[in-house]
Amino acid sequence: MLDQSGPLNSLGFAKAPADTRVVVAMSGGVDSSVVAAELKAQGYDVVGVTLQLYDHGAALAKKGACCAGIDIHDARRVAEEMGFPHYVLDYENVFKDAVIDEFADSYLGGATPVPCIRCNERVKFKDLLETAKDLEADCMATGHYIQRKMGDAGPELHGAADANRDQSYFLFSTTPDQLDYLRFPLGHLPSKDDTRALAAKYGLSVADKPDSQDICFVPNGDYAAVIRKLRPEAAAPGDIVDTEGRVLAQHDGVINYTIGQRRGLGIGGLADPLYVVKLDADARHVIVGPKEMLATRTVPVREVNWLGDEPFNARPEWHVAVKVRSTRPPTDAVIRPISATEATVELAAAEAGVSPGQACVFYDRETSRIYGGGWIHKG
Repeated sequence: MLDQSGPLNSLGFAKAPADTRVVVAMSGGVDSSVVAAELKAQGYDVVGVTLQLYDHGAALAKKGACCAGIDIHDARRVAEEMGFPHYVLDYENVFKDAVIDEFADSYLGGATPVPCIRCNERVKFKDLLETAKDLEADCMATGHYIQRKMGDAGPELHGAADANRDQSYFLFSTTPDQLDYLRFPLGHLPSKDDTRALAAKYGLSVADKPDSQDICFVPNGDYAAVIRKLRPEAAAPGDIVDTEGRVLAQHDGVINYTIGQRRGLGIGGLADPLYVVKLDADARHVIVGPKEMLATRTVPVREVNWLGDEPFNARPEWHVAVKVRSTRPPTDAVIRPISATEATVELAAAEAGVSPGQACVFYDRETSRIYGGGWIHKG
């Protein structure tokens, strides 16, 4: 436990900033660069660490993604500008095993994976966090837009002050122990403009650098191209069938379709439009049906990470709000625990596009607090 006999510094430690070592996870973007610069300016003992997650030779010129060669260069340059040490760690093998391979397998299994969550869970907040402890850091800071607040039972996870930048959906799997060690200095800022103003204040070379848009190893959002490279057999042609198994058309690879897709099916002459309602990679079937088949109120979840003050299965029901996709607003729901890590979530209103492989994240209905979440599966 912390010695809190004296006044706390801005990171919550009862000692001078100069005596507080903080490892900053630096992606090379403006957010994490500002975190490092601000903490250095406040007098903290800052150490910057950047992860090389894939072959930066191939990715050197790619815009709109983090952890590539140019981003490593940018992170190192910020460290030089602000005068703190910076290290690059080669995590290519870890990243491939923990994130990329599962992404490919999950996608081929008919799911819609969210690899950024797995990267936070299995690489950044696991291996990198352990590296920070090896460096004898008091805490690790990141540029994520989310807030860590102290509650009666310890640190709590809360949404960002700027709802447009909030990254809580991607951080639901942060455990209580990790939350104890992590800090998110940008979560309270009103807008991204404030972050860029800080970058300009410190004269950072990345002040005007565009935000990353794509999954770092999926250039231009082309999932199919990546899967084709990782799993060439997935591009095999097959049948588009209805829910009764009747063949309606042919396709050129299950990887080219997503749940909820309507356009590009090549099925004409029907009174009502059809949508992709299921993918069967083993049978090489794209299954289509009417729009109402996409809507559901029952969402099975597993691998639940619970951030409430009581044990998850201490109650038969939790009345919360949930997000079943990162782009959706939270909607009222009831969680019914099956075990400490499994549950059934019942939505107050049916939602379309609830897809295995996505996360279901739990929010307090009245406040900004996040209670964790789980992974949607087929049930």
